[in-house]
Parts: sequence; structure tokens; C-alpha cells
Amino acid sequence: MDNNTLANPAPLGLMGFGMTTVLLNIHNAGFFPVSAMVLAMGIFYGGIAQIIAGIMEYKKGNTFGTTAFTSYGLFWLTLVATWVIPGLNSPNGGATPVPFMGWYLFMWGLFTFFMWIGTFGKNRAVQFVFLSLTVLFWLLAARDWSGSAFVGRIAGFEGIVCGLSAIYLAMAEVLNEAKGREVLLIGEVKKI
Repeated sequence: MDNNTLANPAPLGLMGFGMTTVLLNIHNAGFFPVSAMVLAMGIFYGGIAQIIAGIMEYKKGNTFGTTAFTSYGLFWLTLVATWVIPGLNSPNGGATPVPFMGWYLFMWGLFTFFMWIGTFGKNRAVQFVFLSLTVLFWLLAARDWSGSAFVGRIAGFEGIVCGLSAIYLAMAEVLNEAKGREVLLIGEVKKI
């Protein structure tokens, strides 16, 4: 099958990422506690759906999409695991101390920073998603290192914007393809 006849998996991955990110960051902004709703979204839509999108990007020959969606799908699964697995007896280990979670989030921010560089030449919407996600990870790391609830709230609001930007890009890709014209702007970069 020709890669040009395959469906675009990016909207699936972007929606899985975006919706899960918005819900978790409504929590980070202080509006509700983490519950089974956030955990379930993290496992199934943020995790598994993004991994599926990453595998579909592989089939299309898109290294960037494969790396992004598979990695962030696994991010959501590992994040949920850090909350759920501790305390289930040895050898699962105990809960990760909050300052150590800062390093986990920092490393994801570093990965995302390099992925953001990979968006140069792509549309402005995808550039914004990756830049705002880099900022989000580093704000969350700063929250965990400092213990500052204020930094956590700022991160929560920034994360809501990040997640909404991914949802917007996903819907732009779906609607623009469905209508055969640009319905929602994504800031296409002109190739020179």
C-alpha cells in the first residue's frame, strides 16, 4: 500500500495527548484532585492511543511522528505507573520522592526541547505544541524541586494551553482534510 493512501494518524495522537494533558493540568491548576478519570485517560488515550498513532506513523515512514507519539504514549504510561505501582510490595518499590520526580520531568522537557528543534520547518501550530510542552515539563520540574504550589498552578494553566493547542491542531488536520481546504489555520511554513 502506498504511504499516500494511508490515513493521517497525527490527529489521533494529538487528541490523545491534548485531552489527557488538559485534564491533568486542570488538576495541576488546582481545580480537582487526580482521580481514576485522569489515570484512565493517561493509560488509554494518552498512552495506548498515542502508541498506536506512533506505530501508524512508522508505517508512513515518519520518524518524527513515530518518535513523538510512541515516546509521549510511553510517558503517560510511566507517569500513571509512578502513581499506581508503588506500595504493591517488593520488588515494585516505593513512591518516588517528589524532588526525584523533578528529574523525571526535566528529562522529558529535555527530550521535548530537542523534538521542538525538529519542528523547525513544520507548521507554527506544531511548533507551539512542542515549545509549550517543553515549558510545561520544566515548570513541573521546578515545582517538584522547589515544592512551590504557585509554580505548580502556573504550570497547570500553561499545561491547559499546551493541551488545547494540541487539540486545535488535531481538529485542524481533520477538518482541513475533510473539507479539502484550510478551515482552521495552522501557520504553514513556506518552503524556500
